Amino acid sequence: MELDLILTTLTIGLVAGLVGGLAGIGGSIIMLPALGLFVGYRTPEHTEHHLYMGAAMTVNIVVAFSSRAQHRKAGAIRPKLVRPLLTSMALAIVLGVLLSNVFEGDVARRALIVFLFAFCAYTLVTTIRRTPDTEESDQRGGAPLLLAIGGFTGLLAGFLGIGGGLVMVPLLQFLARVPLRLCIATSAAVMWLTALIGAVAKLATLSQHTIGGEPLHLGDALALALPMGIGALVGAAIGATITHKIRLPLLRLAIATVLAGAGARMAGFGASSPPEAVPDASEAPQTP
Repeated sequence: MELDLILTTLTIGLVAGLVGGLAGIGGSIIMLPALGLFVGYRTPEHTEHHLYMGAAMTVNIVVAFSSRAQHRKAGAIRPKLVRPLLTSMALAIVLGVLLSNVFEGDVARRALIVFLFAFCAYTLVTTIRRTPDTEESDQRGGAPLLLAIGGFTGLLAGFLGIGGGLVMVPLLQFLARVPLRLCIATSAAVMWLTALIGAVAKLATLSQHTIGGEPLHLGDALALALPMGIGALVGAAIGATITHKIRLPLLRLAIATVLAGAGARMAGFGASSPPEAVPDASEAPQTP
């Protein structure tokens, strides 16, 4: 990889980690559109999107693990929430990855755009309405509801190549009536392991997708993930710390603003990016 590409992906990871730490998400919703914009696509089918999904899902592990450490330090992680969510999401994220591999990369890319705008609209509406936060004593639904939330989150996370916090946090908040800060902390606590499972599944199946007859390589995804992961490690720690100090309405607005920008950028992508923008398999480190 060239120096400018390393610096670009390092910056992408830093921003993604910051947002991920703030919102209890993996950061893919920043990394995926940013990779498409600054690294580019060579094919009309946007096959490279599968490569970017593998790289982003790998970095999600770093973001979630770092955020989890900060939330644990703040005493915001509740094992009774984590266990059922982790069980169902771990299984569902693999199914989501396998489903995504059935389609061209452009399908997952377009689905992510729709998801981003839908979530932004939801976030803005709930912020304007100033929905009051709940207390821990208000929690409802128990294990069955948490299992359902984890399964639905995992399926979408695997298909879209995201960590799943964008789905889990609002579902926990409004269906299970969990306080927002605990939702964010719980999301990070679950995702560090489900992100690992999802990333392994995606990386192991990258070769199913080809460009010019050549399969996508695990090494290419890792070459992108390494500098992004370094930047994300720093950003996630900062974001998770700020979460417990910032006012909730400001947190919601900040997340919605970032996601709206990411969605707008992603919606404007074409397939005209120069071929040399995408790292060549011969230049990326290969695994044994």
